[in-house]
Amino acid sequence: MSQTLCLVCIDTGEVGINQLFGKFSGISNPGLNLVCWPFQTVTNVSTKIQQLEVETTTKTKDNVTLTVKANIQIAVNPMRAEQYVFKLSDPHRQITAHVHDTIRSTLPYLTLDEAFESKERMAAEIKAKVSASMEEYALVVHSALVTDMIADANVLRAMNEINAARRHRVAAVDQAEAEKNLRVKESEAAAEAQELSGKGTARMRQAITEGLKGSIESM
Repeated sequence: MSQTLCLVCIDTGEVGINQLFGKFSGISNPGLNLVCWPFQTVTNVSTKIQQLEVETTTKTKDNVTLTVKANIQIAVNPMRAEQYVFKLSDPHRQITAHVHDTIRSTLPYLTLDEAFESKERMAAEIKAKVSASMEEYALVVHSALVTDMIADANVLRAMNEINAARRHRVAAVDQAEAEKNLRVKESEAAAEAQELSGKGTARMRQAITEGLKGSIESM
């Protein structure tokens, strides 16, 4: 059987997985590479960052159905790309399963308000779990973000009404406190004025008494 030396071009952002008679024989870097066809084959693998969007629906501690949207950015480690090719058949499906598992093991222990406040913590947990599970397959997780949380429209409307009522209560309490402080200040001012008036009257009486006393003594 004859063989032919062929030139294979690997684009930037890719690596080539070389196989000799079907067995892995090395990794070709971007640029021009020689292969012995048909005994040797090259499979191009992208090392660019890919974004995976995952939606997970579950219930919170207070029994609210919540849909969580997460974005995961992943890329193949070019130094170990053969592990990605030969060990992993459906990376997106496996990553999606890990994201679902992380969210569904976290949200049921949080109320709706706590869930909205825990987006960064949840994203960090997703990144840690996906990174640990995908590391052996040469997948690197660059970032994990919880981009949105969507509750049922009726729940959101009820939350807005509750928040509006809470704001009205706070405003009413603040107004009552302000009126109370005003009345206290007015009472204090009236008492102070009365006290000053009493002191003035006493001084006036004392002055009159001293004047009469002086008149009597001069007679």
